[in-house]
Amino acid sequence: MSFKLGLIINPYAGIGGALALKGSDGKAIREQALAMGAVQLAPERTRQALTLLLPYQQQLQIVTASGPMGEDLCREMGFSTQVIYQSPAQSEAEDTENAAKAMLTEQVDLLLFAGGDGTARNICSAVEDKVPVLGIPAGCKIHSGVYCVTPKAAGRLVEMLVQGELVSLLEADVMDIDESAFRDGTVRARRYGEMRIPSELRYVQAVKMGGKESDELVLEDIAAHVIEQMDDQLFVMGSGSTVAAIMAELGLDNTLLGVDLVQHQQLVASDLTASQLLDAIDGHEVKLVITLIGGQGHIFGRGNQQLSPKLIRAIGRDNIFLVATKSKLKALGGRPLVADTGDAELDKQLSGLIPVITGFHDEVLYPVASPD
Repeated sequence: MSFKLGLIINPYAGIGGALALKGSDGKAIREQALAMGAVQLAPERTRQALTLLLPYQQQLQIVTASGPMGEDLCREMGFSTQVIYQSPAQSEAEDTENAAKAMLTEQVDLLLFAGGDGTARNICSAVEDKVPVLGIPAGCKIHSGVYCVTPKAAGRLVEMLVQGELVSLLEADVMDIDESAFRDGTVRARRYGEMRIPSELRYVQAVKMGGKESDELVLEDIAAHVIEQMDDQLFVMGSGSTVAAIMAELGLDNTLLGVDLVQHQQLVASDLTASQLLDAIDGHEVKLVITLIGGQGHIFGRGNQQLSPKLIRAIGRDNIFLVATKSKLKALGGRPLVADTGDAELDKQLSGLIPVITGFHDEVLYPVASPD
């Protein structure tokens, strides 16, 4: 019995991430990102998922859209491919919706798509709960619960379905934020609907938790611990409210949803792109301060694409200060932290137990993994 897999790739998903554009929604942002030399990562992240399905080519038929929305990659990889929607050379949101509607008529067993929260909104608008869906994370914003934790995790989950394993279906929220407010440092998320997804807790992410940390004293203790370590080295300060608390304790302006650079407890540069960061750290000893996304556990690959694999390698695992409250770690329910840098070998190097700063001179060991 063959498995009919619908596939939609948003080829422009996530192109603004490494350039600190904090999103890729809208033609103007996309053109700005491309003009700045942005790399289209969604096809490669889709390839990572589909690679796990290569042994099942005889059992699998992929129904997709033309060109970069799916056809090019599928044919290159040797999959049996049926094109049911002709997309223009530069696809827009309506092409994602139209392709998804076309797949409903083909009665696909699962609609697999690569993108971010904007893409999830488009898919939801077109299919609602009429067909099971699964997202390959490829965007700057991944707040929705319809995405797997990594591209390989998506491939594993599809593999389970192709093999006929029993996989539960559940309703998952589709979330998105106001990108204009996002660029101004405000996270204003709302729920746009829900879709049915195949669920396996190792592979599917939770909806991102929002809101401010309630225990301000704990954040002050974490800040005091990190500040005590600051000397002549450069400190790359990642995004998130926990890192923002450290910046506030230093009395420095902070890019809540970007990456800043600090030395001698003074702000050196703000809201840097991936290439600017690489230039800035050249020839310096560097520490990296990051936190995790509440409810999901991602430490790389969600909202901090400026922290490129090349930068992380240059800094080194031993020079990473991971900060989080114990309540934030407990909320993960024992699930490991997730490294999803886009570089499989680096993700493996980052895996294992890592110290997490949870207070003043207070650390715990917590596992990092990249489920595949």
